[in-house]
Amino acid sequence: MEMEAKCSLLNLLLLLLPLIAFAAGVADTLGKGGNITGDETLVSADGTFTMGFFSLGASTTTKRYYLGIWFSVSTDAVCWVANSERPLSDKAGVLVISDTGSLVLRNSSGQTAWSSNSTTSSASVVVQLLDTGNLVVRDQGSGGTLSWQSFDDPSNTLLSGMKVGKDFWNGAEWHLTSWKAADDPSPGLYRRVLDTSGLPDFVLLHGNVTTYRSGPWNGRSFSGATEVLGYKNLLATMSVTMSPGDEVSYRYTAEPGVLTRLVVMDTGVVKRFVWSNSSQGWGWDTVFQGPRDICDNYGKCGAFGLCDASSVLAPCGCLRGFSPASPSSWSTDASGGCRRNAALQCGNGGTTDGFLLVRGVKLPDTHNASVDMDITVKECERRCRANCSCLAYAAADIRGGGGGTGCVTWTDDVVDLRYVERGQDMYLRLAKSELDKKFPLAAVVAPAAFVVAALAFLLLIWWRAKATKRNGPADSPRTPTMNDCSLDLATVKMATRDFSQSNVIGEGGFAVVYKGELPNGRSVTVKRLKQSVLADDKGKKDFAREVDVMANVRHANLLRLLAYCNEGGERILIYAFMPNKSLDLYIFGKPSDRARLNWRQRLDIIHGVAHGVAYLHQGSEESVVHRDLKPSNVLLDDNWKPKIADFNTAKLFIRDEPDVSIVVSPGYTSPEYLQGEMTPKCDVYSFGVTLLETLSGQRNGPMKRVVSNAREFWRQGRVMSLLDSTVALTMSPSGSEISSELERCVRIGLLCVQEAPESRPDMSAVVAMLTTRNSDTSVLPRAA
Repeated sequence: MEMEAKCSLLNLLLLLLPLIAFAAGVADTLGKGGNITGDETLVSADGTFTMGFFSLGASTTTKRYYLGIWFSVSTDAVCWVANSERPLSDKAGVLVISDTGSLVLRNSSGQTAWSSNSTTSSASVVVQLLDTGNLVVRDQGSGGTLSWQSFDDPSNTLLSGMKVGKDFWNGAEWHLTSWKAADDPSPGLYRRVLDTSGLPDFVLLHGNVTTYRSGPWNGRSFSGATEVLGYKNLLATMSVTMSPGDEVSYRYTAEPGVLTRLVVMDTGVVKRFVWSNSSQGWGWDTVFQGPRDICDNYGKCGAFGLCDASSVLAPCGCLRGFSPASPSSWSTDASGGCRRNAALQCGNGGTTDGFLLVRGVKLPDTHNASVDMDITVKECERRCRANCSCLAYAAADIRGGGGGTGCVTWTDDVVDLRYVERGQDMYLRLAKSELDKKFPLAAVVAPAAFVVAALAFLLLIWWRAKATKRNGPADSPRTPTMNDCSLDLATVKMATRDFSQSNVIGEGGFAVVYKGELPNGRSVTVKRLKQSVLADDKGKKDFAREVDVMANVRHANLLRLLAYCNEGGERILIYAFMPNKSLDLYIFGKPSDRARLNWRQRLDIIHGVAHGVAYLHQGSEESVVHRDLKPSNVLLDDNWKPKIADFNTAKLFIRDEPDVSIVVSPGYTSPEYLQGEMTPKCDVYSFGVTLLETLSGQRNGPMKRVVSNAREFWRQGRVMSLLDSTVALTMSPSGSEISSELERCVRIGLLCVQEAPESRPDMSAVVAMLTTRNSDTSVLPRAA
């Protein structure tokens, strides 16, 4: 069931809860002279939260009783506990308002088990459980002034509207503390605090030792917890207040009708839960967990190490320009980090150092970093270059796209760096000699898990350095040479059972595709170029182009190149395995296949492809043009997330550089590209066609049928007629749920397929139009 339907059912339930509470005689307010005892409760006005006594323990002889607040739909979802360190032995405790205005819990002997320690002289003080789950003590006689609230005394749970952080005026700090055990809510070993010493960063502490970081706040999300960017139907807003000297805090607000909570578990794991319906019925689904994998362990790869959880060999590698500090122990323990290969050349008012772009990462620990929110990224670079102690810099705020704004600089070791989907860019200072070297794979040097592989890699670097000096810099893609592999042929053969026919999952004119399994159990896709393709230079150059392009791109919506091999006459590419194959199988298939992609999934796929293409185009001086974007080159992972694939036709676009080869896919190729003019706007055209095909379930083809139909339906004001009928069958008769979104998508698609390339938007503008509800897409008018 889709989130919208779940929310509708949940809204109905929440509407009924207040009526049920009213019929049962419960209220949300306790006044002076009243009390709560036994099975009595307070229930928030909308019925979402309940406060009362609950018990923990395995048997009646060991049960302990607590006063707490929980979600009404789930009594085991306790989100606040008053007497966590002083449990009661029975339900005979009583909650009252004292003469001094404090909220007090007394046990059966009359002893105080807990108190809010708030004071007021007013006789009109009341206690109220709000719809947010916040228990407040307020003075009705002075305009409802709060003297105490449970949100200022968090337990292990962060609710919608709660704050975590610091108030520098009064010294208050809000943080989450785990329970000691699942059946013991007393303070446990783990705390989740907002580190405010650099950029705000959620840190999980075991005692005083950091075990996990979310990554610093960058205006959109915490840079290492980018999953939150996909919570379209879960969180309405996330916000960080940054007023140094005043307050630094974080809070989120849930969408109406959504019940969600963030919990620090007693096991040292942070989880976000959402109440939803599944085949097992209503329950709490885990939508996020941190740490997620080995790369989330704080400082896993040490200083200047870069962790990659998807690595085919070992997760830790050194940043380009660095090598393991302890080579002998690197394969078993990388916490010693990496050291620089060549000293920086900076001083006496000048430097020859430069900066290496490291893409798609969780930014390093900013505990000792410097932050300036009021300068541009260009000024940040100038400031870092002029300071010989500055080792790296990044934008502090990346809202609004582009290169971002603000500045964070590191003058100490770069620690706790890892790749993440939708990660942020960082610039690393390197000596000029290191920047001039040619490396086969991105900005990270592969881990030296095997001595032989390490020696071969170093030999390859030496050979390339000599070749570069001898031949000068190459303008065309490098052709990998004999035994130029990041994964040896023997391992590839083992993974595919010696290229067994039973492992074949696809075949085209250029390659045979196999499903393989690496020694570590990971499933991969193995693309083996046919010998007939390699008979001439073009096939070899296409292979080299795909390696060069894919080795330097990393994005959640681009298929990840894990390794490659050029050995014994073989040309092989190893990619992550995509169990749901390609988009065209579902949007052009039989009705039962097309029905597998509902409206929300199709919209998410369109958004994902747009983000991926925008990433390829984002270079300021040069960018990657895919040149063959179409549904068959959009693969789908096990969560139906799109991954753009097949980069053997991709080209590094440099302005004014001619393109001598034309790649034509009828129906997807822009008019100017057919005439030999290639710019990123060619991909924009192909994206527009792919968007319209995804909505309609129909092929465009050489006659451009889908584009023509879309234009006609748009002029007539009948865009709903374009929608695939298998999607329409799942909608209400009026289609009101999606009509506005569909109209926006069709309008964007038609903007992208305009004949003149200068009339088409850039992909960054397409992403903005798709993701911002009030964005301007009105430049395409309807016919009168």
